[in-house]
Amino acid sequence: MPSPAVPTAPAGNILARFRRNRRGSAAVEFALVAPVFFALLFAIIETAIMFFASQVLETITQNSARMILTGQAQTAAYTQAQFQAYVCSQIPALFTCSNVYVDVESYPAFANVTINSQIDGSGNFVNNMQYNPGGPGDIVVVRLFYQWPLFVTGLGYNISNMSGNKRLLAATAAFRNEPY
Repeated sequence: MPSPAVPTAPAGNILARFRRNRRGSAAVEFALVAPVFFALLFAIIETAIMFFASQVLETITQNSARMILTGQAQTAAYTQAQFQAYVCSQIPALFTCSNVYVDVESYPAFANVTINSQIDGSGNFVNNMQYNPGGPGDIVVVRLFYQWPLFVTGLGYNISNMSGNKRLLAATAAFRNEPY
């Protein structure tokens, strides 16, 4: 009696049976498509969360700028640390307060406003934050920055603009102070 491990059919019959057999074809097709599908799915989710975080940062910037716009920060003689603490009091769990950078600069006219990039040629963050809320009628630009970490950067999808797979989120509010 032949051993069950030894094939008794000719090699041609085995190949023909293998070609006709469709069991497991769905698993093979899924194994081929799944990595691309999940990479695309995670890239979409990460991009959506990043855009949501950017909108939250914009809202925090507008709310914080209102303190300067109305003169509340100036009359209370806020320092840079106090204004940073005020900004941090509005930050949800989406951000880490210690990684939020606040830049407040005042100008005599809108024509004098200059907005420089906070990313140097090597892709590093330039931390030259200032705090000058100006006085009544001054033009003020409030900018908030956050270095958002990215995780899905493979397969040609890399939206980082900084070294270390990070994207610098920036939010800006430009206004003329009220005559407080």
